Amino acid sequence: MAGHAAPDLSDALPQAAGLRLGLVAARWHEKLTDQLLARAEAAAAACGVTDVTSVRVAGSVELPVVAAALAARCDAVAAFGVVVKGETEHFEMVCRSVTDGLTRVALDTGVPVGQGVLTVHTEQQARDRAGLPGSPEDKGFDATVAALDAALTIRALRD
Repeated sequence: MAGHAAPDLSDALPQAAGLRLGLVAARWHEKLTDQLLARAEAAAAACGVTDVTSVRVAGSVELPVVAAALAARCDAVAAFGVVVKGETEHFEMVCRSVTDGLTRVALDTGVPVGQGVLTVHTEQQARDRAGLPGSPEDKGFDATVAALDAALTIRALRD
């Protein structure tokens, strides 16, 4: 599993009160993206963030452009989707496009973008990462905490 060497972000949650957070989630695999978004909102609350804008888009390919719009008004952004590998090359194209797009948003705007897009071979792998009860990983929470932590680091570097 991907999270085998991941840091435990819950031990030292950043205190991010006063930051503006943007969350964007795809509608594909809605039960899973609803969970990722709910866990992102829980992470924001745990970090003291009250100014949260949450929006939905059709699919994962649309995440970067909406993340860019959120970055224009937020201190941190986190994006959530689920892409399950099928039998065609479409999976690779979508994953590359989304990953490159979200990275570009962060680098072009200077606003951290938490990458919570699950790129998996099976829906079970996505469930294992979605922060459901019994899931070994919680990418909605983790991606949000990572984005908030990076935003605080950037703010400290600018001061």
